[in-house]
Amino acid sequence: MSSKPFQYKKQAIKDSQPSMNVAGVPAWLGDTFISADADKRICAGFFRLEKGNALNYSYDYEEMKIVVEGTFIISDDTGQKVTATVGDVLYFPSGSNIKFETPDHAIGFFCGQRVPL
Repeated sequence: MSSKPFQYKKQAIKDSQPSMNVAGVPAWLGDTFISADADKRICAGFFRLEKGNALNYSYDYEEMKIVVEGTFIISDDTGQKVTATVGDVLYFPSGSNIKFETPDHAIGFFCGQRVPL
């Protein structure tokens, strides 16, 4: 039996996320929860992208993402390309080079094994 209570964040999707600070790219990312296990750290939160320049991102950790609003156009350096909409789930292995685009805007909820922001 755990002596630690679960955590709850009401309407976390509405939280303002910090900019990813990529010049010319309208992208925001923030951790909502961070696990306490330093050996197997898990960070979870929201990624938001607005219409504009694409975000090119190189993963040096494992991450999964579910689209919770809007549409992402996602491609990688293997030539794979998908249009991901609400309810679609993605897995990005460490070493992936991903290009994120959106025709309007999109929000994804992520869970990744990385250091906190």
